Order: sequence, then structure tokens, then C-alpha cells
Amino acid sequence: MMPDDVRDLYQDVILRHNRQPERMRLLETFDAAARGDNPLCGDRCEVRVLYGSDGRLAEVGFQGRGCAISLASADLMALAVEGRAPEDVRRLADAFVGLVQTGGTDSGDPAIESLRVLSGVAEYPSRIKCATLPWAALTAALDGAGEASSE
Repeated sequence: MMPDDVRDLYQDVILRHNRQPERMRLLETFDAAARGDNPLCGDRCEVRVLYGSDGRLAEVGFQGRGCAISLASADLMALAVEGRAPEDVRRLADAFVGLVQTGGTDSGDPAIESLRVLSGVAEYPSRIKCATLPWAALTAALDGAGEASSE
């Protein structure tokens, strides 16, 4: 269990990223894209990725509708993965899924720290799919799949 002051801070960060997402925009020029859909709650997320000449994710944008958890997760994800190599993004995605499923992670990746605000989702199993949907869409985009589902 998290202390109340940490829980309040995390809630403030989630609400800020939901209300004023920094990366909520569909890139007009992109190299990979995928849509994610959570049919149980209606969350939807489309992720577009532009690669740099070095093969890293130069820019990530998303468009979505859904709950505060889903939209905050998408925004935090886009911020955390820009500038990273696809294999690093996949490892971070795996660490993030573990974080929201269990509330903790042993990942040594510094980027996971910015994502810990969503660790409290582990206390609400029905919300885990909300948090992981953008990550599933991103992974599908990296894999060239085009579609992802929370199911």
C-alpha cells in the first residue's frame, strides 16, 4: 500500500496528463502505427511512430478516448519512449506491464521512474487493461501489426 501523500501526488500527475497531454496528436508523417481497443470499457488509442535515421523512435504521438488512466498512460508512454531503440521500448513495455500488474518492478531502467505514478493501478485489477492498452498499441506498431486489443 502506498502512503496517502504519495497516492495524492500520483493522482495529481495522472489527472494532469489526462487533462493536458503533451503528446496527444496524430503524427501526419509516421513510419508505424497501430490502434488499440478495449471493448469492455470503450477505451481506444491510436499510436503513431516516426523513426529517426538511427532507427530510434524520434517522435511518438497518440490519439485516444477513454478514462484518465488510459490517456495518462498513453501520454507518459510517449514521453518515456522517444529517443529509444525499439528493443529498449519493448523491454520498458514489459517492465511497465509488470509494474501495473504487481505495483512494483525490478527494472533498472531509469524511464520506469516516470511511470511509477501508475503503479497504484495494481490495486484495481479492472483498470490494468486501461493502463496497458496504449503500450499494447505501441508494441503492435513496432511489430507492424496495426491492431492491438486489451483482450
